[in-house]
Amino acid sequence: MRLGIFGGTFDPIHNAHLFLAESARLLENLDRVLFVPTKEHKHYRNSAQEDAAHRCAMILAGIEGNAGFALDESDLRADATGYTADLLPLLKKKYPKATFTFIIGADSLANSPWERFDEVLEQLERFVIAPRIGVRPEALQRVIAAVPKSLRERIATLNMPELTESATLVRTLLSQGRSVRYLVPEAVWQYIVAHGLYGIER
Repeated sequence: MRLGIFGGTFDPIHNAHLFLAESARLLENLDRVLFVPTKEHKHYRNSAQEDAAHRCAMILAGIEGNAGFALDESDLRADATGYTADLLPLLKKKYPKATFTFIIGADSLANSPWERFDEVLEQLERFVIAPRIGVRPEALQRVIAAVPKSLRERIATLNMPELTESATLVRTLLSQGRSVRYLVPEAVWQYIVAHGLYGIER
C-alpha cells in the first residue's frame, strides 16, 4: 500500500488542503492520503487556535465521502514530539506493509526550519511539494541543496496550480466577522458556526 502523509495543524482544514491532497493522491498513485494533525509544539510554525478535538472533527467532516482520505491521530499522542522524524516510525509500526509519500506545501518547507530532514527522507519513498504563490524557487533550492545527493531524487514538485488559500486567511476573515463559506467545505463551515469557533458568534 502506498500512503500519503499530510501533516499540519489543520486549523481549520480548508478547500486548498483537500485539493492538494487529492492532487497528490492522483499524481503520485497513492492508495490513501492520511491527514495527520499535530498538537501544540513550541517548534511548530503555527500554533493551533482550536483544540485537537475540534480540528479532528473538522477534518472528518471535510474528508467525508472520499474513500481515499483518512484521519490519523498518531501525532496527537501524549508522547508525540511533533517532529516528522519521530512520527514516521510510529506510522511504519502502524502500517507495516505501506510505503510513505510525505505531502507538503512549499511555504512549509521554505519558511520553517526542518530538524533531521535527512532522517525524514530516509524513511520515505517520496517527498512531494505543492507550489505556493509567494515562495521563490531559490528558497526551496537552498533547502534541497543541503540534502545528500543520494536522497534528493526522492524530492519532487507536484504538477499542480500554485495555491493561495490558507488557514491563516480563513482565521483572519472569521476574526473580522466575515464568512468563509466556500473557502472551507460546507460541512466544516457548518461545524464552525455550530460550535462558535474562531471567535464567531453562534
